[in-house]
Amino acid sequence: MDLSPNVASIKPSATIAVSSLAKRLMAEGRDIINLSAGEPDFDTPGWISDAAIQGIREGRTRYTPTPGLPELRAAIARFISTTDRVVQPNQIVVSSGAKQSLFNVCFALFGPGDDVLVAAPYWTSYPEIVGLARARPVFAQGREEADFRLTPADLDAVVTPQTRGLLFSSPCNPTGVVYSREELQAVAEWARDRGIWLISDEIYRHIYFGEGGEAPGLSDLPTASLGPNVIVDGASKSFAMTGWRIGFSVSDPELAAAMTAAQSHMTSNAAAPSQMAALAAYTDVGRTREDVTRMREAFRRRRDLVVRLFDEKLPRLGYLVPEGAFYLFFRVDALFTDERSSASEVCSWILEEAGVAVVPGEAFGAPAYARLSFASSDAHLEEAVRRIASLIG
Repeated sequence: MDLSPNVASIKPSATIAVSSLAKRLMAEGRDIINLSAGEPDFDTPGWISDAAIQGIREGRTRYTPTPGLPELRAAIARFISTTDRVVQPNQIVVSSGAKQSLFNVCFALFGPGDDVLVAAPYWTSYPEIVGLARARPVFAQGREEADFRLTPADLDAVVTPQTRGLLFSSPCNPTGVVYSREELQAVAEWARDRGIWLISDEIYRHIYFGEGGEAPGLSDLPTASLGPNVIVDGASKSFAMTGWRIGFSVSDPELAAAMTAAQSHMTSNAAAPSQMAALAAYTDVGRTREDVTRMREAFRRRRDLVVRLFDEKLPRLGYLVPEGAFYLFFRVDALFTDERSSASEVCSWILEEAGVAVVPGEAFGAPAYARLSFASSDAHLEEAVRRIASLIG
């Protein structure tokens, strides 16, 4: 088939592909522990779901303004504002998931001839989204002994005259690494001094195991440290609302208006019932924070469990200690053989022989690694590590 250049080179999401394969094997009767999916295993809090149901009963099922319900944009603006950075509703564009928000940003800012620095290891969709905007992803990677955190020196090594953006996440998917406020400020000032758009994916910000429960973000930095920037966030991870598809961007009002115009021709508005659910979550802040704290503490306990199990049963497989999100990024190159010479082949072997699904590091630009999601029950996590340990000896 003679496909458009827009999609001819695009690759499907590797994380979704692995999860889909695991689900297919389970449907065939295989005993599979699926640790590939990037979503909480908790149900959406009932009171948030009830708000959507109530909205449906009240007829809140029609088109909304493209950038989201005005009351939702106002609630999000209040939720994310800080003493030093007060966000206005006209800076918010609500989209059908944070993935669409990232696409809106890249589509509105970049095009042919532009380079966009992508922090590696990266979430598998970043380079594809940049490519869909017809720009070129250029990978920037920090030192492995620094858990891949970027420094200005790392960025200086890859910046080009065509660089117009820098895209990264903290807490990071896939590594779980979190930038300190000082590290974040150094990166922000590097981008500011060069007029480069800084795009910060903060979808895991509330799943943070350090003090305060929220990872440092751009809104915590002095205004003087920031040049042009966009924050991307959403309800999916922190509120266990992945299927509701509610994400948003925070940007200059002029850029927000441009993204709204583009979105009006793509998806119009996010689903109205989903927006009603998100409105409840972003309005009843006390209740929301209680539920987020409960889920975060469960993730912290599971993080500690998985780290302990790896130390005890899989000492050959080094890993990065996750400070946020719900992933363990671990090395698998110690398992390379003549028959299995890549992370993809090792992960396929683990799936076929041990019945445990993890995502190979090639999907994230780190071919020596694999990603395991600990958004699963303690029993599943213990059994998964036991199976892998039994398989590799």
